[in-house]
Amino acid sequence: MKALVFGITGQDGYYLKNILLNNSIDVIGISRSDNRYIQGDISDFESVQALVKKFQPDFIFHLAANSTTRHSALFDNHLAISTGTFNILESAKLHAPHSRVFLSGSAMQFENRGIPIDEQTPFHAGSPYSVSRIHSVYAGRYYREKFGLKVFVGYFFNHDSPLRTESHINQKIVNVVKRISQGRNEKLELGDIDVEKEFNFAGDVMDAVWILMNQDTFFEAVIGSGKAYKIKDWIQLCFDFIGKNWEDYVIKKSEFIPEYSRLVSNPKLMMNMGWQPQKNIIQLVNLMMEG
Repeated sequence: MKALVFGITGQDGYYLKNILLNNSIDVIGISRSDNRYIQGDISDFESVQALVKKFQPDFIFHLAANSTTRHSALFDNHLAISTGTFNILESAKLHAPHSRVFLSGSAMQFENRGIPIDEQTPFHAGSPYSVSRIHSVYAGRYYREKFGLKVFVGYFFNHDSPLRTESHINQKIVNVVKRISQGRNEKLELGDIDVEKEFNFAGDVMDAVWILMNQDTFFEAVIGSGKAYKIKDWIQLCFDFIGKNWEDYVIKKSEFIPEYSRLVSNPKLMMNMGWQPQKNIIQLVNLMMEG
């Protein structure tokens, strides 16, 4: 069996690749720039169609995205997420209708009132990123209902690993704390550290994706631990790891306005499929501080 993975160079692609290989699936990774993988552009229909037609994959994974909600990423988000989704779905319809297609969704595309979010929570177009994610889901539903494609959506809540880039706040904190432990005279400038969110391990989230992709009844699921912590908790655990007091190193940006105060999932459906996260917040801190 074969899997076509768009977005294989990110942390999700890395952990998914290992899961697929462990299940004897041949992995065909697609990247625009990394020459370790096959060159391809998810925003170009001819490129995507040629890949699907050539490899006849049993599984197609759409993990490619610019994961930022900034308005300046409007067109990047649209091309990678919205256009990319249509390119994959139409190519699968034409050349590999037997394939199972996975579309990555996000916690950020839901209406967030601070209570646990599940599959019935309404969508909310609060940013260009969420608009693209919502569009992707409706495209998937259309191809599932109209053409019978097996299209799955996993709504990811915050997840990290040592492979995260410093553009993500949790990795930024880890890297600064590591440098402080090495003797650097550095301060950590942050916004509202009382914001609550989940701290999941990317490998656990990809385990959930693989479980979901092998279902025949459920096609969309929220993927998260259902446990929220303050960013301040993450900071304290990172500084505890090096035996220092976080309050001596953190400077708060008083003018910073967060996108939300609490973002947490209700993963009951995913857990009913037999999935449980294996790493808690302390284990994730240890993994990233050691990584």
